[in-house]
This record gives sequence, structure tokens and C-alpha cells, in this order.
Amino acid sequence: MRVVTRLAAAGMSVGLCFYGLSIPASAQATAPAGSALPSATGTHQPKTPIAAAVRDTLPETIDESLLNFYVSRNYDPVWLSPNGLTENARLTLEAFADANVHALNPQNYDPIGLSERARTAKTAADWATLDIDLSIQFLRYATHLSSGRVQPNKINKALNLFPDRPVAAELFSNAEAAIDYSAFLTSLAPQTPNYRRLQLRLQDYRGKAAAGGFTLVPDGDVLKPGMSDPRLDILRQRLTEEDYLLAGGHTGDIYDGSLYDGSLVEAVETFQSYHGLETDGVIGPATLAALNTPIRDKLIQMELNMERRRWMPDYFGDTYVFVNLADQNLKVVKGDQTWHTAPVVVGKPYHATPVFSNEMSYVEVNPYWNVPRSIATNEYLPSLQRNPSSLSGKGIRVFQNGAEIAPAQVAWNSYSKSNFPFRLRQDPGNGNALGRIKFMFPNKFNIYIHDTPAKSLFNRAQRDFSHGCIRVSDPFALGDVLLASQGYDRAKLESLRDSGQRHVITLDQKIPVHLTYLTAWMNKDGSTHFREDIYGRDEVLQNALAKAMTENY
Repeated sequence: MRVVTRLAAAGMSVGLCFYGLSIPASAQATAPAGSALPSATGTHQPKTPIAAAVRDTLPETIDESLLNFYVSRNYDPVWLSPNGLTENARLTLEAFADANVHALNPQNYDPIGLSERARTAKTAADWATLDIDLSIQFLRYATHLSSGRVQPNKINKALNLFPDRPVAAELFSNAEAAIDYSAFLTSLAPQTPNYRRLQLRLQDYRGKAAAGGFTLVPDGDVLKPGMSDPRLDILRQRLTEEDYLLAGGHTGDIYDGSLYDGSLVEAVETFQSYHGLETDGVIGPATLAALNTPIRDKLIQMELNMERRRWMPDYFGDTYVFVNLADQNLKVVKGDQTWHTAPVVVGKPYHATPVFSNEMSYVEVNPYWNVPRSIATNEYLPSLQRNPSSLSGKGIRVFQNGAEIAPAQVAWNSYSKSNFPFRLRQDPGNGNALGRIKFMFPNKFNIYIHDTPAKSLFNRAQRDFSHGCIRVSDPFALGDVLLASQGYDRAKLESLRDSGQRHVITLDQKIPVHLTYLTAWMNKDGSTHFREDIYGRDEVLQNALAKAMTENY
């Protein structure tokens, strides 16, 4: 079982100790038969003064599933033993205090206050309210850790993710049944290598921040390979601090230190690659700005992306397509191996591609392009109003009520966005906006992966140019990876393309497609990557998490 979510706020580790804890015998005593305790729901009667106090102090606002769990156990406390707090309670409070290792704020779960109350509790009511409050905080902690601190679709409608939150009765039952409770607490977090790697890197960067962070590289003229510059020693120091150069300022080659060349250029190129920049070794405004990004900003970015990882399922599928919109790259994963990667073009900021998952069910070679109504009315209609022949040579046909009509026969100036009755469709061919192949995972957003005639866009570092769909580089290589097992290798797909005829291939097994948005992650090889927040979603998430700090979620 896993619940999904985490908070991207820095917190303090809290030392806890327990001593002198015991519950008075009067509070533990079994209630005599026929005692005058208030009636409980149905046949569930509290058996001790503490159980009766639990029943009487359960707040009206308590989670219904948690209430039902208490009722099912005759209101017996969850976290108490005759000697005070149970071992599970102690471990839970320690987990609360150490929540910062998961980019959660320990103060959200009040480990200090709860432990202090355990030291000072005297009456049955004291112990009962402590037990209830610890249960409430445990449910909150488990929810945050497993499914996220905030619910993604509530903070941004473009995030069509609905992580399962834990049901209290199931959570607490599993907790009580756990043979190894520490392992159970660990299992609440995402059980993926991606999450664990980012968690470890966050701790590493926190250490770098505590050591003073990164040295600022002074502004200056654009620095190109082969040039000399008084900032070179500072540049070497900066790259060493983030492990792009070995300590000592070089990676083993011979250099005199006066020229920007050799391993220093290689280190800058690696830095650029890991930050989604043009990998040319030239230190211009964009690279300089990235070098001088405060380490605090990188910490926040990693914390935000740990929250995003909590929104994701642990299992994506045996074979799946993974698109990171912020990275503008696609990969095909089989098992735990990446079989194919490709740069993609994603939506412009005002046509931002949404985040969601679906299943690819068919592939179409030489597709038609059914022009979306928004494009037809916003882009083609004004052009047709100026020149009814503007579609000539573009292979775009006009249809009304299923019948094709000649553009020259339409009084285009009589129509607007609100009364546009036509459908535009582009024929297959080299000029088709979808290129020569598309990969369909039908969804309510009308988003899919496709070829494009605009190949030059893939050479750019930033590739947010589409109306929302995903344009992929070398789509026939992607088709080979996905369809070869059905007899459609690259040669067969290209033969179908060259025929000029539209051809639909139904997948024998649907393939999960995950469109995600990650601005920081760590790869298997240890490389740590940061990307520009092209859609402003980091800021939205950061604000939502800050707001959630003050809310009872």
C-alpha cells in the first residue's frame, strides 16, 4: 500500500526522548459490566476509562474512516500501552521529527508538542486526546508522504493527476499488522529509484548549502573556448563546488590555466547539458545565469519535484512512453531499461501541454490532419477572409455537413468564431502538419505524439512551439521500437509512408503514455538535472504548498 504526496518546505530535524511514561492504573481499569458509561455506536462499547474518554473526545471533524476505525476497536487507543506510548508511537514521532528528509516540514505533525504531552499526561482524558491527535497527525503524515502535500488538479487544472489518498481504516490496520513497523513507515514513501535518487541528491545539496553554497561568477563579456579571461579561476572553483570538475580545478589534462579550454570547456558543456542549455561551451547570459542560480533555489526546485514524484504511481507499466514536458524529451522504457530517447516539441506557454496518463492504442501512417476548431477559426479564418485562395497548395480541404466545398464559393466574411460551420482537413503528405505518422492515445485533450515537417526546431535547446501536441524527432525510430514486435519495423513503416496511403495499425497491447512535468531529477549515472520552468508550474506549486502550511490538510 502506498499513499502519495510530500511538501517542498525546509524543516528542522527534532530530537525526541521519552522518559517516565506510564498510565495510571485507574485509567487502565476495565469498565465493570453494566457501568454507566455513555452508550457507544451499535454494540461497540468502550471497555476502559481511556476508551470511554477516546469516544467522548473524538472531534466532529475527524476523518470518517478514522472514526470508523476507532469504533471498530471499541474506542481502544491506538498508540498507548500500560507503560505509556507504544514502540510504534515512538517510531512514528521520530518519523515526524525526521520528515525533512522527505522534503516535508516536521512542524506540520507537531512531534515536539505530542512528545511533551506524553510526558505530562495524567488523566484518562489527557491520554485519550493525545491518542486521537497522534492518529490524526499520522494520517496526515502518511497522506503527505504517499500521495502529496496538495492535490494536483486542485491547484492547477492542467495537472490531471488524482493520486490515491490513504483510507484511514486500511492504513491503521496495516500499521498494526506490520511485523516490522519501521519498514512499514518507510513503505509509505514512493518506492521508486527516481524518488530515492532525488531524495539523496537533496541531502547532498543541503550539505553544500550548509558549507556556503556556490561561488558567484562575475559578469563579463561572452566567454568562448580558446579565450583568456580573469574569471577562469573563479569559474573552476564554481564548477568544482557542484562536482563538474575534480577538486583541484581540472580532470587530469594538462593546461596552464590562462586559457578557457580543455577540461574546463568540457565541464561547462556538461553543466549546460544538465541544465537544458545549448551545449556549446560558450558562457553567455543564459549559462552565466544558470551558474549563478542560488543553491537555495535549487533546493526548492528539488523539493518541489519530490512532491511531484509523490503524485506518481510506483508502477508505470512493463513498457511505457514517458514524456517530460519541462525537459522536452521522450523515452521508451521496457522493464527498467530505457530503449529509446528523442527530443520533442511541446506546447507554447499559452498552449501548455497538460499533464496526464493514458494508453496508446493505435498508430496512423500518412494521417489526415483534422484542423482543431480553435486553429481553424483563430488562424485560418482570418487568412481566408483576406484571401479565399489562401489554402491553395496546402492540401487543406473544406467540409460542411460531410460534403466538400470549394473555398472560393464561401463568403468567409459572413462567418466568425461563433458561427463557423466548417471543418478543415489536411491531406496526407510531406506538408501535413502532423508529418507522416502519429501515435494515438485518445484523450479528452486531443493531445497525441506525431511527426512534423518543421525538423529544424529539434536543434534548439528550448522546444516549446506547438499548440499542445507532442512533436517527436525521428518518429519512425519510435515506431520501430513500439511496433517491431507486430512486424512493423522501420523499413516496413517507411514503406507504408512511401505508398502515400493512410494506414492504421492497431496495437496488440496498449502502451501506457505518461506526460509529466519535472524540473529537477537525478539519473542512474548520478547526473543531476535542472530545467527551466517553462509553464510557471514551479511557482504555482510553491505558492500552493506555502498556503497548505496554514491549512488542516
